[in-house]
Amino acid sequence: MAAATFAPGSLARRHQALSAEGDNPDRLRSEVAFSMLCGASPIPASSGKTVRHRLNRGGYRQANAALHRIVVVRLRYHQPTRDYMTTRLGQGKTKKEVIRCLIG
Repeated sequence: MAAATFAPGSLARRHQALSAEGDNPDRLRSEVAFSMLCGASPIPASSGKTVRHRLNRGGYRQANAALHRIVVVRLRYHQPTRDYMTTRLGQGKTKKEVIRCLIG
């Protein structure tokens, strides 16, 4: 469970997830490039007065699944991540939106 030692949104944690999937993490130059590759980059999905973003549906699905697994495990065992979830839920976000924040 070495991934739990990195902060949420950490580039190192994401590279670790991608390398676990067997891809070459050296070609990624930024978190933006990584999120686009994994299909975790935000796309505007606003309507009227509501400002929202949805996740990109394209990209490397296995890496996206690895990121999702990391978030689920961290929500279960990593207290700072659980505290983050509680804080964001208190701010009016849904659980699904908080998981998007942790992935992206």
